[in-house]
Amino acid sequence: MDRITETAIEADPRLPVIRMSRDFAARPEQLFRAHTDPALFARWVGPDAMATRIEHWDASTGGSWRYASVHDGTEYWFRGCFHEVRPDRIVQTFTFEGEPDGVALETLWFEDLGDGRTRLRTQSLVDSFEGRDAWLRSGMEVGVNEGYAKLERMIIDGAV
Repeated sequence: MDRITETAIEADPRLPVIRMSRDFAARPEQLFRAHTDPALFARWVGPDAMATRIEHWDASTGGSWRYASVHDGTEYWFRGCFHEVRPDRIVQTFTFEGEPDGVALETLWFEDLGDGRTRLRTQSLVDSFEGRDAWLRSGMEVGVNEGYAKLERMIIDGAV
């Protein structure tokens, strides 16, 4: 397999938005499944040093989710609601329970590039520039890049 590009992460200068894009050697259905099947999601999301435990997962329009990322016995909880789930797009909220006022509205798009390749684009809208910039300073790019690298390995191994 050719090396897949790293995740492009950008902050919109006019809006409190973070946009990300990454190409995968996978079909859109594979990436959609990796984002909606809780057993698969738990295997790839987040940094390598953390494990994910799903408490609740209903990946359907109007459904909700909650999971913990665990590192050295410490749990970091996240939750949200699926506003729309369809094969080419997911719209959901995302909250880190350690910052319960910081709710993001996230949209994920699965763009078929042909030849078994898909571009995953995401957009996270937060309530302030300060909140957005705190996310960017948090080291989120490590979790994003390590998580997507795990997802790439799962695709190569045929797990997705």
